[in-house]
Amino acid sequence: MPELNYKKLDWVVIGCYLLLIFFGWMNIFSSSVSEEGFVFSLKEKYVMDLIWMGSALAIAILILFVIPSRVYPAVSWPFYGLMVLLLVAVAFVGVEVNGSKSWFAIGPFRLQPAEFSKISTSVLLAYLMSKYDFRFSNPRDFLRIAVVLAIPMLAILLEKETGSALVYLGFLLVCYREGMTGWILVAGLLAIGFFILTLVGSSLVAIIVLAGLTGVAASFYSHRQMVGIPLTAVAVTALAFLPRLTRLESPAILSRFEPDVWAAAVTGLLAAVLAAVWWLRRQRALRNLMLGFLAGLVLIFSVEFVFEHVLKDHQRARIEVLLGIKDDPMGVGYNVHQSLVAIGSGGFAGKGFLGGTQTRFDFVPEQSTDFIFCTIGEEWGFLGTLAVIIVYLVMILRLIRDAERHKDGFVRIYGWCVAVCLLMHVFINVCMTIGLMPVIGIPLPLLSYGGSSLWAFTILLFIFLRLDMEKQSY
Repeated sequence: MPELNYKKLDWVVIGCYLLLIFFGWMNIFSSSVSEEGFVFSLKEKYVMDLIWMGSALAIAILILFVIPSRVYPAVSWPFYGLMVLLLVAVAFVGVEVNGSKSWFAIGPFRLQPAEFSKISTSVLLAYLMSKYDFRFSNPRDFLRIAVVLAIPMLAILLEKETGSALVYLGFLLVCYREGMTGWILVAGLLAIGFFILTLVGSSLVAIIVLAGLTGVAASFYSHRQMVGIPLTAVAVTALAFLPRLTRLESPAILSRFEPDVWAAAVTGLLAAVLAAVWWLRRQRALRNLMLGFLAGLVLIFSVEFVFEHVLKDHQRARIEVLLGIKDDPMGVGYNVHQSLVAIGSGGFAGKGFLGGTQTRFDFVPEQSTDFIFCTIGEEWGFLGTLAVIIVYLVMILRLIRDAERHKDGFVRIYGWCVAVCLLMHVFINVCMTIGLMPVIGIPLPLLSYGGSSLWAFTILLFIFLRLDMEKQSY
């Protein structure tokens, strides 16, 4: 192995990392310091965060200067297996914090395996997908990747760590980059959309929209847009007014039918028509459309069951508040309400360091962890939040740029995994803080208080920096 050239390290990424952790400490100090000022005690979050920061920097130096990059592919399977065991074990013997049993407690220190599982999953994905014969078109390869993603994700869901589990959906972007069909991403977005539409509207409305999308897609597949799209529009309009028309002019027995009854009738009719068309034309595209349509129907009719019997009470309440079904600013919606007040009160330039009233008087729960973005918004204003987002964007884009310049598949895929993990955490946390997503508990990378998160992102990031530097030396 040639001598490493440390000048080839991406110092822009390292600079962003240092800016974020030190700015994070300033906001943790501001949100947790008492009137007495700085007190050196392990009970104080800002003191513990200094310890986590020092140890994280030591880990970063160890990864950069001591551990060779060839170690990571070699330990990919054992590392992944160990993390899965820890994820399962913590669900039984872990300490419960805020309703989530996902922490190992060792004296005053707590470790969260879910944070470190993202590292092991990233390393294993890079190892598997970088093999010369790997193809997503091969069902065996596709299934292997699906299982690798599903096992830790399900284990994390058992711990009631919904936020950490959602991060795993971001790995689908990496899979797409490496050749997975984009229809899987589209199907996922449509599933979320129909879930929300069914909750806010009704199953009938969701089915009518599904039928419309299917009709438009069938028109494009058959290259008959001029006929198919107008016919779809007429059919969808008729279906939309059918319940009202039957209530006005049909016998009394029909007027008592509920929307779900009409939904079932519409479902049967549309499925029969689609099946007949496919049988007559026997086209693969129409077959796939029919299967997608039927899958959409199953999803729509399962929404009520999932919402009422699978989701927990607090999860249902948060979704209802987010979608405007309920308004509960003093209950479930309290965190987000106070967060919006704090961010809004910061204005353009903020109230200044240690000047935030919402922060200083603990109006916002978890203001140093999951809701630290509102502390930044109150004390540093629009300019501060914009600066933080720009730093994250620079870091993520640099990681993608660095990954893309490598011919080595392992380095490229792992770099994409790091970038996607950062992107998902930032996106979910910021959207949660400003009320665009339910409160699901997820830290803002390198800024939020928490040793597990800081260590995990440090390891995740500096493994890539070492790989990037070492492969450039060849």
